Amino acid sequence: MKHLLQQILQSGKFLTGFIIFLFILLLMIFYPMINPGDPLQTISIGTFAPPGTYVSMYDALDTELNVFKLDNAALNRLDSVLKPEDRVEMIMWFESAGVKVDVTLNDTEALLAAWNEYYDSSIQPSGMTKAKRNYYKRLNDNITRMLATIPKVIAKISEESGELVEVRQIKSTDYINTNKVANVFNLPLGTDNFGRNVLKELASAIKTSLLIGLIAGSVATLIGLTLGLVAGFLGGLIDDFIMFITNIFTVIPSFVLLILISYSIGQEQRGAATVAVVIGLTSWIWTARAVRSQVISLRNRDHVNLSKLSGHSFFRIMVADILPYIASYVVMALILQISAAILAEAQLSMLGLGPKTTEVPTLGLMMKWSMLYSAHLNGYWWSYFPVILTIALISFSLNLMNTGLDQVFNPTLRD
Repeated sequence: MKHLLQQILQSGKFLTGFIIFLFILLLMIFYPMINPGDPLQTISIGTFAPPGTYVSMYDALDTELNVFKLDNAALNRLDSVLKPEDRVEMIMWFESAGVKVDVTLNDTEALLAAWNEYYDSSIQPSGMTKAKRNYYKRLNDNITRMLATIPKVIAKISEESGELVEVRQIKSTDYINTNKVANVFNLPLGTDNFGRNVLKELASAIKTSLLIGLIAGSVATLIGLTLGLVAGFLGGLIDDFIMFITNIFTVIPSFVLLILISYSIGQEQRGAATVAVVIGLTSWIWTARAVRSQVISLRNRDHVNLSKLSGHSFFRIMVADILPYIASYVVMALILQISAAILAEAQLSMLGLGPKTTEVPTLGLMMKWSMLYSAHLNGYWWSYFPVILTIALISFSLNLMNTGLDQVFNPTLRD
């Protein structure tokens, strides 16, 4: 056993897959500890808030100010709000006005210097519409306003006069320490279409999807292992009958059967465990056929015949004389079944046939929610790309571990 573990740990493919899978497990375990609570809780009134750190403006206004005079502060401020399309339009104005400048879109300082030097609202380049000229005027006004250092005034309505009364002035050199703000919230992956923390939801979805994969994989492996052992060892009419049933399931596409069963159950009855069992009940076929082939090659070996002559029971022969020889294959089959079950759940959820949406999130449900609200069309990548990446990494890591185990246990694949 010790030698076998050393061989497994020396497999580069198994170790790589295990490290990737372990990283996903650590995310699933520790992030909910850091950020506890309901993963389906709506925290944002708006939808698809981008990743970042969010500071309460209400609390920030009452926080102690510090004065800093930083170089290029105004330029950095403008650089953060000047959109790429605005930069392109500025270059196009230079070309339309016949002004030759050597600037790039990313060089904000040079672009603004050229704009302040050459832009003139009275210039009317040929072919430029009035709407486009008004756009450039608004763009110039926005740039001028962003570069201005006029203090911003905070006012409140007086209870006595009903008029606005100045409370505070905020200058361009005023800064606050976010550690002193009462409410600062970090959203590494932003929020989804329902205003929920995507990373928190993702950690919970990984847990649910892995649970579905484990249940479905265990059910499929157990059914396939049992039928394969019985058919392979007993043979005869029992083997013919089991293979007849197996061939029927082989002819019918398993995913089509999975869709029909899931649809017949109904949305309210489709919990995560129910979906997992259904997936397991429709994905045991190839495990049964492969186990049967392995058992047929083992049933006439000397140690098995000796057990038969000794009067040992069928169950004891299966457990003590045959199962240890195919245990490695069963483990690899389980790993593949878990991976396939996670992918099957994602496919079902994308079709609206996955677990009911009011209980727990799954990777498939997160994909469905983001697609329903056109996140992929509007550039809200944080709501769907991490989910796609997670599904790919789970499947890749499990298959990589399976390949590593196959190289250890299969003599024909050893170096």
